[in-house]
Formats: sequence, structure tokens, C-alpha cells
Amino acid sequence: MKILKTFGDSQQPAEAAIQSLEQRGAVNTAKVDTTVRTILADVRQGGDEALREYATRFDELAGQPLQVTPEEMQAAWEATSEELKAALRLAQANIRAFAEKQLPRAWSFRPVEGMEVGQIVRPLGSVGCYVPGGRYPLPSTLLMTTTPAQVAGVTRIVVCSPKPGRETMAAAWLASQDAPGTFEFYRIGGAQAVAAMAFGTATIKPVDKIVGPGNLFVTAAKIAVSAETGIDMPAGPTEIVVTSETGDPSGIAADLVAQAEHDPEALAILITTKADLAEEVALEVKRQSQTNEIAQQSLDAQGFIFITQTVEEAQDLTNRLAPEHLTVDAGADVRWVKNAGSVFIGHHTPQSMGDYISGPNHVLPTGRNGRVRGGLSVLDFVKVITVQQYTREALREVGPHTIALAEAEGLTGHAESVRVRMR
Repeated sequence: MKILKTFGDSQQPAEAAIQSLEQRGAVNTAKVDTTVRTILADVRQGGDEALREYATRFDELAGQPLQVTPEEMQAAWEATSEELKAALRLAQANIRAFAEKQLPRAWSFRPVEGMEVGQIVRPLGSVGCYVPGGRYPLPSTLLMTTTPAQVAGVTRIVVCSPKPGRETMAAAWLASQDAPGTFEFYRIGGAQAVAAMAFGTATIKPVDKIVGPGNLFVTAAKIAVSAETGIDMPAGPTEIVVTSETGDPSGIAADLVAQAEHDPEALAILITTKADLAEEVALEVKRQSQTNEIAQQSLDAQGFIFITQTVEEAQDLTNRLAPEHLTVDAGADVRWVKNAGSVFIGHHTPQSMGDYISGPNHVLPTGRNGRVRGGLSVLDFVKVITVQQYTREALREVGPHTIALAEAEGLTGHAESVRVRMR
């Protein structure tokens, strides 16, 4: 990891690195856009035939059916160890409980007698959940994407995952037991899976929204289809920032290595005023990543330790970077956090707990999108629809104000639609 001071002789290189990080964006898809658009067009036009061709080429489908059957999922569950079953059950229960707390409610009130306004909450009709399966099988992502959809009341849940292993199929079986409607699981990935969920084929009907992380091809495909199908967010490489004055060097290093092993392009940063802590963490990171090739690659390329002059500067820098994952020393630190995907408090809260078991979602904003939204939640699977109603008396009281505004804008038809009902 590169150690840079934001003051003194290192100030200029530190600020250059910070400005580069501020401009990183969630993901740059330019190098794959042409390929992705070709795949999308082929699947849109060729349907199942094109989908199967790409799935055979990229997902090693090798004559298997596109859809994973309930029997396959159940067999995978039954072959799973009791230890993993217990972990999956607990993860699902915590994700469900958290989503239930997040679920918005219907309400109404009367600002004027006879005038009632409010909102109702309705689930999306169908969602597609993308579950990566290339470098690592991610049964946790299957639960993180499907469980909030179930809590929201989505009646059709489609899961796509390339080369799903036993763990992912076992998680799918567990998830399917609580599905409020239909649960479909397909062994396809990449841009071709996004195309199938967005446009539909004879086998896979289109969905209203696509959620979940993926590689560069998946992200580019999600962005490309977002004009006609909802998506959650572009998901770039994993990011971690630890902002600490009193943290344990081995624990900080362990979190940095853990997130760095996701991807060679992952971002791992420590921000502190303590030069001795910076040096100790750097040594620990080197020691703990010795046998982790992917973590080494990302830490060498995208690993930074920034030493600031003041605690306030460290806090400001953290918010400038708007990281996906953020670890702070104590609960009091939450007061200054403005931009982050998910916050982990204290020395006994490893970020891996949030990746699997705590309940808050691990599908989080990257590329400084933490400035404008939080992670995937039950809110991504519902629509909040506003409602309003007037009595004749209320319309006569409030209507003249609407007429005045409409006429000021030159929209005489709007004004007349009120006058007609006031007569």
C-alpha cells in the first residue's frame, strides 16, 4: 500500500491521488460497450436460440436446460452441510427482519377539511436478480437480492447466475420456499442474462427491474437496458475505507485484505492522523496478503494510506471519497458521516459480517454513488404511489389558488378543469 501525507512534502502527490479517486466513477464500460450492445441486440432478435448460443460459449451450458428445476435446487439443499444450512437460514432471517423494518407504509392526512392526500405502497410485479458466479459462487448475493423482493411482495422473482454451484442452488431452494408467487432460476450469466431479463425470450419473460452486482459486461448491459427496464445501480469494483485513530492494526489490515480479494481493481484505503498506525497497518497488510494473489494485485494498484494533519481533515476526506464500505472507531463517528454505502462501527465489527449475516444489504453503491443513494433495500422493490381526493366544498376553497397558478403559467385548460368542477 502507498502511504501518502496530505501535508508537508507529500501533500502534492496525496492530493493528486485523492482527486483521481474522486473522479473514479462507478465503472467505465467503454472497452466492452460494443460487445455488450451486440449481445443485447442478438438476444433481443434471436431469443432463446441466441441466448443458448451465448450461454454455451460463455457459461459452459453444454446441453443443460436453461432453467434450474426445483428438484435440482432441493437436491442441492439436501446435500448441503448442516453448518452451511444454519448460516444460510440465519442470514436470510436477518436480511428479512431488516427489510421489514425498512418497508414504507401507507398513510394519509387532511391539510384542509375535505381535502385528503396520502400514499399507498405497491410491490413491483417482477424482478430479475443477477447473482455473480464467475470467480466465486455467491449464495449470499442470492439471499441479499431475493429476500427484500419477497418482503416487498414481488410476485415473480427471476434469478440468473452463470454456472451456479451447489451452494448457490441450495440458497435458491431456501429462497424459493418463501417466494410470494413464482421463483425462477436460470443458469446463465453475463450480458446475455441481462438481455433475457430485460427483453424476454420464449423461455424467460421480461421483468420490470434488474438488480444485483456483476462484472463489467453485466454492468454495461444493465446501463444499456435501463432506458426500458429499471435497474438498481451500476456496480463497480468493491471499495473499503477505514477511518481510524484507535483501531487495531491487524483488524484494520484484515478488513482491507478481505475486501481487496474480491477483485484486482478493488479499492482499499486507510485514513488516519497516526503515522505509527499507518506503518503498522501497512506491514500487517503485506503479511496477511502474502498468499492472496488477488488481494495483492488490488492492494498494490489501488491500496492507499492517507495520513492527515487533523481528525477533521480525515473526516472530510472520507466524505469526499464516499466509499462503499466504511469502518469508523465508535458510534459517535456516525454523526460526521455524510457519504457512504454502509458503515461499520468499532473494533469488533468486521466488514465481512455485513457481507453475509448482519441483515443490511451487501449490494452497495460504488464510484462515489454513496453521495446520492444507499445500498439495495426493500425500497428498490416497491412503488410509492400518491393519492388525493377533494370534496366539493374543499375544491371550492382551494381551487381558486390552482386557477391562479395555472393562469400564471398560461395553461388555461388546467384552470378550466378546476372551474368546471367548482360550478
